[in-house]
Amino acid sequence: MIRKLWLVFCQTATVCVAALFVVSTLRPDLLASGTRGNVVTIREAHSEGEAKKVASFSDAAKRAMPAVVNIYTTKETKIQRHPFMDDPVFRHFFGDQFDAQTKKSTNLGSGVIVSEQGYILTNSHVVEAADEIEVALADTRRAKARVVGTDPETDLAVLKIDLSKLPSILFGQSEHANVGDVVLAIGNPFGVGQTVTLGIISALGRNHLGINTFENFIQTDAAINPGNSGGALIDAQGNLIGINTAIYSRAPGGASLGIGFAIPASTAKQVLEQIMQTGQVTRGWIGVGVQDMTRELSDSFKLPEIRGALITEVLRGTPAEKAGIRLGDILVSVEGTPVTDSSSMLNLVSALRPGTQATLRLVRSQQASEVRVTVGRRPLQTRHSQ
Repeated sequence: MIRKLWLVFCQTATVCVAALFVVSTLRPDLLASGTRGNVVTIREAHSEGEAKKVASFSDAAKRAMPAVVNIYTTKETKIQRHPFMDDPVFRHFFGDQFDAQTKKSTNLGSGVIVSEQGYILTNSHVVEAADEIEVALADTRRAKARVVGTDPETDLAVLKIDLSKLPSILFGQSEHANVGDVVLAIGNPFGVGQTVTLGIISALGRNHLGINTFENFIQTDAAINPGNSGGALIDAQGNLIGINTAIYSRAPGGASLGIGFAIPASTAKQVLEQIMQTGQVTRGWIGVGVQDMTRELSDSFKLPEIRGALITEVLRGTPAEKAGIRLGDILVSVEGTPVTDSSSMLNLVSALRPGTQATLRLVRSQQASEVRVTVGRRPLQTRHSQ
């Protein structure tokens, strides 16, 4: 009898151990819930540093956002007079209600306060031909603005508002920027309000885009949309490194496709200082037309390398003609600085001070020579000559 009971006990124990093994292997949660109860462990960050392990650019944004403004412009345009108004019978019945009328059109953009005295940098096309300009600050204040000066060739304009206790942005070193650097774009896209977008510098020195006369753009993939024009492109510390000015887009309405362009802060600063001092920008000019050198042109001129800019036109009575520069000459340096293409030549010549003497190095008939030219003043909106 005892032997049978012992056998039953052993079999029962074996079955229980086997069941426990199966449950612990397939459904361990059943054992855990049975032993611990419904206990949920939640971990919380107990310090600001621990909570911000993921990189954040909020400090940079907070530093720059107060100095970025929204710009609203109004322009009145005349509606063309209806041709029926020349008919006496028509005028008899309808009077003068179809005479020329005016229509108000509005535009929006962004700007950057660069001085506590109320000077604002924006794009020239944002305020072009505007009858009224209103600036809205991040602190909800609004003010009428006047145009101090514009420079259509770089698409920059300087405005002035009269308010107290204005924030201003810090200029960064755009000439030290590198491809891959993190940047933030701040503006008022589509009029929805101040917006910050994140990206990197995609390229530097972009030119030959046909956007402005003087092009040396910073390319970025930070989202830039209509309304962002004139806004700030800042670095990870919140310093201004560019003025957002244009986008490349094939989408309806010009939506961002990840290719945006900004005017470097170094260029913007030069334009700003000249406009604040004289109300306009003065540039050097010698009066020539140029084109980029190509492999085919270099071979035809029997040159060992591709460099410089080919002189394709010399205007009469200009400093270039007086200095003896001829068609077919290749300009390889300006004041000792090498000329890499027509765009760099334009920038180098425009940086010269009108009325001063400058040394140009030319290649003519495979022979290098230097000429001294008296720099002239660049006429406004001169795209065909440099």
